[in-house]
Parts: sequence; C-alpha cells; structure tokens
Amino acid sequence: MQIEPQSFDRVLSSMCTEPHPVARDAAERFLATNPGDPGTYPNVTALEDEAIGVLGEIAGLEDPSGYIASGGTEANIQAVRIARNRAETRTPNVVMPESAHFSFQKAADVLGVDLRIVPTDDSYRADLEAVRSCLDDDTAMVVGVAGTTEYGRVDPIPELGELARSVDAMLHVDAAWGGFVLPFTDHEWQFDHAPVDTMAIDPHKMGQAAVPAGGLLVRSDDLLDELAVDTPYLESTSQATLTGTRSGAGVASAVAAMAELWPDGYRRQYVRSQHNAEWLADALEKRGYDVVDPTLPLVAADVPRSTFNGLRAKGWRISRTGTGELRVVCMPHVTREMLASFIGDLDRLEVRASVPVASDD
Repeated sequence: MQIEPQSFDRVLSSMCTEPHPVARDAAERFLATNPGDPGTYPNVTALEDEAIGVLGEIAGLEDPSGYIASGGTEANIQAVRIARNRAETRTPNVVMPESAHFSFQKAADVLGVDLRIVPTDDSYRADLEAVRSCLDDDTAMVVGVAGTTEYGRVDPIPELGELARSVDAMLHVDAAWGGFVLPFTDHEWQFDHAPVDTMAIDPHKMGQAAVPAGGLLVRSDDLLDELAVDTPYLESTSQATLTGTRSGAGVASAVAAMAELWPDGYRRQYVRSQHNAEWLADALEKRGYDVVDPTLPLVAADVPRSTFNGLRAKGWRISRTGTGELRVVCMPHVTREMLASFIGDLDRLEVRASVPVASDD
C-alpha cells in the first residue's frame, strides 16, 4: 500500500513548510543532478552560484561564498570545522548560548572541540557577561543565534562579534530559521551589521524551498579552503562540502523560490506570519496563559501538560520548549483559520476540564 505524505493542515511546530509550487517543480526537474560533481553537472553548479549570490544579498554580504547544504545542522557543523581548523591551539573551544541548536553538540562530539554553553538573560538572549567569562586564548568560535528555535529571539550579534574579536575568534551566526524574516525587521543580525565570519541560513524553512535546502555562507573564499579535500577521480580538483554527493533538487528549489519571492513575497509572508503570531499570543493571553512575547513569528505559552496532551490527541502537531511551554511556529502554511480552529479545540478542552465530575452520592 502506498503511503501518502502528511498534510500540513495541523502542523504547528515544524520549522519546515510546504514548498512554493515553483520550488517543488524545480526540485523534481533537478532531482538526479549532483552539485558535488561540478565538472559533470555544470548547469546545477551555475544554479548553486546563483543561490549563494541571492543568499548573500539577503544576509548583507556583497561578495558571498558558500554552498547549499542539507540544512542548518550541516552548516553549523561545517562552521565549527572551519573554526577548529583555523585555530592555533590543540584544545579549541566554542562558546554558545544555551538557546543555540543541538547541532552544535553534534559538531563538538564529531570534531572533538570543547563546547562551552552559557545561560541566556531574562529576554532569552545570550548573556554577554557569561560569554565574556568563558572566553580564553583557546576560543575558536563564538556562536550567536538570529531566530532561536524555542523563542524566536535574536542574540546581540554586534556585541558578540566584538567579544569574538577580543580573543581572535570567529563569529558564527545561526540564522537557519530567522534569515528569511529578519531582513524586514530592525534587528542587527547579518554580515553588514557585525564582523560575522560564517552563517547558517536555510531556504527550506521560511524560504519555502523544498527539503533539503540549507545554506552555509562564509565571508571569504579562504574560509572554504579550510574544508577542502582532494577529489582525484572527479573533474573538479577539490571539494569543501560535507556530504559529497548531493541532489540538485535543493539547489534548484532554493533558486526558484528566491527568484519568485525575494524580496516582496518574503516581506508579505513575514507580515502575515508575524500578525498570526501576535493574534495567537493575544488569544492565549486572553485565556489566562503566560505568553512569551513573539518578537518573530513564534509563540511560546505556559499551557498545562494535560491540555497540551489533549491538543495532541486531536491531531495538532505541536511541541514544547525545554522548560515545558507550548511552542507554535507560524510558518507560511499556518493560516489564521488554522489558528482559530486550534483555539477552538483549546477552549473545548478547557471547558471539559472545568466541568465537575458527577458524584455517586
């Protein structure tokens, strides 16, 4: 029996979304091409250059380098790898806030670097003094997040850049989710705002490309040299990517989505998603729940576990933060009608919970 893909009509916690129709079509057409072999597949290689050019424009980088990765995890691992390989120490460390993605734990394990995790402040952003206290001559990289996974917060990127430079460390910004909404805000998060060396930015999240289509951006080509290995049996002489063979679907899909949507389509989508997040936050607050202010299109609220479980039982695909709040990401597929239906189910669950159980007496 053929299994159909899951519908997005009740998905509220994912940071991926339905691809734009032009992105879906492009992915299908380039599915069998391999950007990891540019000598054999020059057309998709040219598309990858185009993709990196647009990502650079989005992220404030005039002459960008990088490649289309499988996602933020790969981009983050590669950024740590660059920093480790450039570090002039045998015991490099990476300093990051506790809000950073778990992929950095994978990177530390695979690459053998010391991961120093610091707390966030009352606004769920990296605590600068805590970062400062962890820096030393062995620090190879400081990590800042531009759109955290749990609360949608943007770390103080320029200040983190200054701290990184004070110990001659690299600055990496994880904008995997936030990179396609932050250009339409006042946040300082990108290469033109701070001494950012590397960045993760994913077209397959808010960019509406097909999965997998992540992005690794680097400020200069020489940073990619830290990743390069010889490829003697290919027409190209070296390769800087992690996965080697890659489907051209992600590359072509990213180019198609960005050509269709950057910048005006993404701007409209950000406004719609942000308004949806604010509507949901207001609806939850009116019902007495403590809500974390949605500075980006992500809502976290202190909903009881029994209610959360009841919503899951009704088919809503929701998740919880590390401290237990309900977490809803207002991705492009999330409509006001979906959120109204969600609130309706929430209300019915709360009414049922408030009805006293009849006594046998």
